[in-house]
Amino acid sequence: MLWTLFFLLNGLLILVLLYSTRTRQKNEPPLDKGFLPWLGHALEFGKDAATFLSRMKDRYGDIFTVRVAGKYVTVLLDPNSFDGVMNDTVCLDFTRSRNHVIKRIFSLQLPSIKPSAERQWMEQHFQGLNLSKLCGSMTSNLQKLLLSDPSGCSPSEWRQDGLFNLCYSLLFRAGYLTLFEKRENATEVYNEFRKFDDLLAKLAYCSLRRDESKTAKLSRERLWELLTPECLRGNSESNSWQQSYHHFLQKEGIDAEMQKKALLLQLWTTQCNAGPAAFWLLGFLLTHPEAMEAVKSEIRGLALQDTSLQRPPINPLEAHSTPVLDSVLSETLRLTAAVMIRREVVHGKVLQMANGQEYHLRQGDIVCLFPFLSPQMDPQIHQEPQIFKYDRFLTDRKMKDTFYKDGKRLKYYTMPWGAGSNICVGKEFAVTAIKQFVILLLTHLDLEMCDPEDKLPPVNTSRYGFGMLQPDGDLQVRHRLKNTQNEI
Repeated sequence: MLWTLFFLLNGLLILVLLYSTRTRQKNEPPLDKGFLPWLGHALEFGKDAATFLSRMKDRYGDIFTVRVAGKYVTVLLDPNSFDGVMNDTVCLDFTRSRNHVIKRIFSLQLPSIKPSAERQWMEQHFQGLNLSKLCGSMTSNLQKLLLSDPSGCSPSEWRQDGLFNLCYSLLFRAGYLTLFEKRENATEVYNEFRKFDDLLAKLAYCSLRRDESKTAKLSRERLWELLTPECLRGNSESNSWQQSYHHFLQKEGIDAEMQKKALLLQLWTTQCNAGPAAFWLLGFLLTHPEAMEAVKSEIRGLALQDTSLQRPPINPLEAHSTPVLDSVLSETLRLTAAVMIRREVVHGKVLQMANGQEYHLRQGDIVCLFPFLSPQMDPQIHQEPQIFKYDRFLTDRKMKDTFYKDGKRLKYYTMPWGAGSNICVGKEFAVTAIKQFVILLLTHLDLEMCDPEDKLPPVNTSRYGFGMLQPDGDLQVRHRLKNTQNEI
């Protein structure tokens, strides 16, 4: 027994030494392993990735490699060089790391589904005529939820709420009613989803406390049950988005158990970003009166369109007639969208930078782009990047799309939706939903901060890398229905 323990300890020591003795080879990016064996910078990375990577950028420049929980992650922060990663599908792979994270968070495995097949199915629903139908349904559901009064209050009576809860609840439930079959349990699903979503980052980093692990497990199982569609019980003939997804999974050979679990992944993918984005957008407007007045003025002048309940639903084409709101949304996403684009190096690769330098990427390492730091918060690209400027993306009442770094015009000057062949398929649906929500809310409700001196809460720093940032706290607001819908 003692000899067995001795050999095990020696084996562990050898593994630690192997991970600790990696050295930078010729033409490789600068290497920073951190002080902790194996863990490296994992704790800092999980706690506040933006602050940590910003410090590494100041020390090493636009490309460097750090050790994170036994993995070596090369971070690239020069947007002029992103195409060398985005366009390489031979040496770099995104499916294995994605599947690993999905398994860890959602207890889900879909090994037989090819990403190209899944993307093709999604494009059928989030483009063209099907997109218009979804947008129309989303608008109808938003109107019903926004103008309903479950509290029994008088329509003109002020009600108080947290702005984050208000936005997330309304957009989540409207999206759920639009895409999923069950209509009677939208509020219950939302409440359970928030419990699960609050622990999502810890699930991804395996940093849950024991009580949190139990909560996450129970919440996930409850959501699987709540989301189980009638079609899986064999008594539904509907032709919904959810039914179509069920047929797609069946066609790909996914068993019934994994079909249930896949629905939670789709729920999170389709509903996790719109509510937080609307919160930040309206929060910025409430704390910047000039921006609020500019948006309201644009809504008043929407080509003399009727803004009453009978107004036809906004569609993706109509969205181009609101350049001020478009700029506000782009600026909001620049400040609060913090996706991480990851690729696994499956074959050793030489990455050529825009400045002509070349770096060798080792097989087995991870390459990571973090557009939140650059281009989105890069002062060389966006002057005073920490400050909200509602007209940053406006020029002559049109959307501005020319930004530069090191004298070169940028292809990627903001990347809230990803880029390249893996850009978010649901982008148009999400943008339309957020904009229509803001238009409906400002048209039909009086909305103001409870305390005019309040400021937006700080971000929850653990959410870097998981789409839209969420606030650490809330902004208390009060709202009531307008007496007439023309008082914007």
